[in-house]
Amino acid sequence: MANTEFLFTKLNFIEKSPKEMLATSEDLKTNLNKRRTIRTFSPRKVDKKIIENCLLAASSAPSGANKQPYNFVVVSDPKVKEKIKVAAEKEEESFYSKRASKDWLEDLKPFKTNSKKPYLTVAPYLIAIFAKPFDIVDGEKQKNYYPIESTGLAAGTLISSLHLSGLATLTHTPSPLNFLNEILNQPKQYKAMILLVVGYPEEHTEVPEQGRKPLDQFSEFI
Repeated sequence: MANTEFLFTKLNFIEKSPKEMLATSEDLKTNLNKRRTIRTFSPRKVDKKIIENCLLAASSAPSGANKQPYNFVVVSDPKVKEKIKVAAEKEEESFYSKRASKDWLEDLKPFKTNSKKPYLTVAPYLIAIFAKPFDIVDGEKQKNYYPIESTGLAAGTLISSLHLSGLATLTHTPSPLNFLNEILNQPKQYKAMILLVVGYPEEHTEVPEQGRKPLDQFSEFI
């Protein structure tokens, strides 16, 4: 297939003063550090437009050759959510009873998690995130580059966008996630990566008291 030449346009870059940059980075650090994974969601409705805006923000994340090799399936239908819950709990039961190592189960104890996932039907939205190794365009297979990495970048941007918009999330990742392809009618070549639970926290939601690692434990300046 012939290469397509792109038109170039002037970068819309808004430069800030050093003082503004520092203030913005401080605000982001403070706000994003308030983001917590929750497991008790409220059934309160969420404006669909908020989800759409956050998905468009996610699509701004960098991707290999700008292929944007992912697909986000937003689920609000109660019947579909119930099917996902049944399938997810089946995989989780296998994980907790057979597949998980003793160390893994020990590390999960403080979070008090188990195979039951009631939030999958309570939260107003589930967003299934798929990586696409290739696309089919006009019957022709077109390879995507760095699909896993690109999808991860978009997913991270989506989670931050939802948080900054005032919503809570849970990254649900039972393994395998193949059941999502069948339930959501997605091509077999799509790799299900994350089932993102989205909504408001239940009124009395609690989270574990755990901090973040200090800077010097996860970064180096050379």
